[in-house]
Amino acid sequence: MNKTELIAAIQQKSELTKKDTEKFLKAFEEAVTEELANGGKVQLVGFMTLEVAERKEREGRNPRSGKTMVIPASKAVRFKVGKALKDSVNK
Repeated sequence: MNKTELIAAIQQKSELTKKDTEKFLKAFEEAVTEELANGGKVQLVGFMTLEVAERKEREGRNPRSGKTMVIPASKAVRFKVGKALKDSVNK
């Protein structure tokens, strides 16, 4: 499902207009992005949790040359599935 299909599905279930559904989805994306950028966590109980994880600087190898190189520290978004979602997928 892509973004357009998601908007159509939400619109059908919520009976909102397409324009309102697009506004909702955009606002949701912005709110989640802002919270994660500030180091926060987004938790929808039973559905999912999104949080930022710190990756330390580490040593790696270039697969082509085999030379050792330093991989810089970075941040990554971690997704944890909620129990209700996991149970509904496994039915």
